[in-house]
Amino acid sequence: MEQRTTKSMIGAISESEILQSIRAEIREGVEKILEEEVAAALGALKSERSEERRGYRNGAFERTVTTERGEETLRVPRARVREEDGTTSEWRSEMLPAYQRRTQRVDEAILGIYLAGANTRRIRKALAPLLGASNLSKSAISRVVARLKALFEAWRSRDLSQETYLILFLDALFLSVRIARRVVSVPVQIALGIREDGQKVVLGMQVALTESTSDWTEMVRSLGERGLADPLLVVMDGAPGLRAAVKTAWSTSLVQRCTEHKYRNLKKKVPMHAHEELRRDYRAITHALSPENGLRAYDAFLAKWSKLCPEAAKSLQEAGLELLTFFRFPRSLWRALRTTNGLERLNEEFRRRVKTQGAMPNETSALTLLYGLIAFGQIRLKKIGGFRAVATMREVVAEKVA
Repeated sequence: MEQRTTKSMIGAISESEILQSIRAEIREGVEKILEEEVAAALGALKSERSEERRGYRNGAFERTVTTERGEETLRVPRARVREEDGTTSEWRSEMLPAYQRRTQRVDEAILGIYLAGANTRRIRKALAPLLGASNLSKSAISRVVARLKALFEAWRSRDLSQETYLILFLDALFLSVRIARRVVSVPVQIALGIREDGQKVVLGMQVALTESTSDWTEMVRSLGERGLADPLLVVMDGAPGLRAAVKTAWSTSLVQRCTEHKYRNLKKKVPMHAHEELRRDYRAITHALSPENGLRAYDAFLAKWSKLCPEAAKSLQEAGLELLTFFRFPRSLWRALRTTNGLERLNEEFRRRVKTQGAMPNETSALTLLYGLIAFGQIRLKKIGGFRAVATMREVVAEKVA
């Protein structure tokens, strides 16, 4: 037992010495880069006589920086650089900007833990053994998170006029947010655009109190004000407020009603024992092998269910032929276009990542968190199924109209 303990101690000491040696080499490497950087700025090496010299060194100072391996004290050179007009200015390192006390990778680690659902206390507890508690004050972490909020504000107002999105998915997910001193479940409206190369891009998000026409109109209007051109196709559910907003803003855009949302509504109109029969008849419409077969199945559904369960037939008629718009596009896109599942899966990821947070403290925090999950790669957006055919959609529609 004693012999085993001694060996463990020797191993631990050896490992510690190796780590210190590695850190020393890293520190020396960084200091060497700083020396090369100041030499390039001055046009001469240390103590070198040169007609190209553009200034002089002025000693050095020590600076403590928090890295992913803990605190490091670096020797940073000082110098005065001569400008073209003859004046001199203090040299500033581009690799180690003034006043920066943490490396970018440390800030990314803090944001990563925050986006995974941790609060300030949990972040400090998780990173303290590595970075030291003194370098992870509440204010320091808050400043990192504040930078994320600044990035979000720039993102939500970015210009869209130079970007082309042929397809736009619109839907909402519900999050618990504290508003007016009470936690309420509110819809977060999300706009997901599809570029010509098939890549999914989140274009906008906003918290609304309802899914009314006025709330959705505000969302649609904001996209237009940022320069978004009318999409060729809008895929959405049958929320009356959303439908009215889309029809008003993009009157020339084609609309595809989500076939999955409509099926859920139809099931509510018929008794449980008829669900399987309903499903077969409905899938004959939405999964038909051709537009003609889809139309025949649609007519057959109405004829049959008008007698069996009139409310189901009325519900189908409410969506009408907007359930079949996807048939106008290349077959490889049918599966991706007939539902809002591409956006639904994004919403599922959002819900999974934020469930550890409980209620969001306010609307801004909720939106910033959702934005950060995408911006920092916690959630990765793939291309739409059948993406190679997206670029041809406009031509295909024009041919069918002609």
